[in-house]
Amino acid sequence: MGTARGFGVDIGGSGIKGCPVDIEGGVLAEERMRIPTPQPSTPSAVADAVAEIVDKFSWTGPVGITLPCVVKDGTALTAANIDKGWIGTDAQALFAERLGRAREDVVVLNDADAAGIAEMRAGAGAGHRGLVVVLTFGTGIGSAMFIDGRLVPNTEFGHIEVDGHDAETQAAASVKDELDLSYPEWAPRVTRYVQALEQFLWPDLIIAGGGVSKKGHKWIPLLETRTPVVAAALRNDAGIVGAATAATSGNA
Repeated sequence: MGTARGFGVDIGGSGIKGCPVDIEGGVLAEERMRIPTPQPSTPSAVADAVAEIVDKFSWTGPVGITLPCVVKDGTALTAANIDKGWIGTDAQALFAERLGRAREDVVVLNDADAAGIAEMRAGAGAGHRGLVVVLTFGTGIGSAMFIDGRLVPNTEFGHIEVDGHDAETQAAASVKDELDLSYPEWAPRVTRYVQALEQFLWPDLIIAGGGVSKKGHKWIPLLETRTPVVAAALRNDAGIVGAATAATSGNA
């Protein structure tokens, strides 16, 4: 049969990207296709874009798709950095119809959960037991939590309150860019955020993801936290890899 392959699509506020994935290796099997997220990013427009990517690769099997939303039983319940029309949308049914698939051949999950699945299977979390939290620093702060390798879906740790503010408005990577902060200036904000999270949880490991993980050596050593923090290994491919993994293993 050869190497097990799946297909993942990662939907973000600015871009939608997808391609076949080598599930065992936890890596992209082909060069990914990326198209700008439609504006407005309505369910119908985004579904068209996803279909374009899947058709480009002539993929006929199951498809895993991430959304920047809380997703329960295939339905989006929130919408972050994406059109509010997603709230209450049965995304699994929408994508299945647009892709010409049976409902069970489409898995829709939260984007941070997908990234976490990839990191736990083939990245920085591989082999780790206990409580592991994956935090993705980008426009906001996404989170995924695992207990002995099993996902606890739809955590929203980016929205805990820190000093009277929504955490991601203080410590997201976008805040670093907007305020033109250096890594040493931004790191104390991340420290404060993680310390607030540690008031509720005692993780054994925190994996820091998102684009800033590429420069993890510039800021992760500056953090003052009880929990060990390591940089994500799969970086921006994690969402695609995790979505494909969920679709082929039912791990969502």
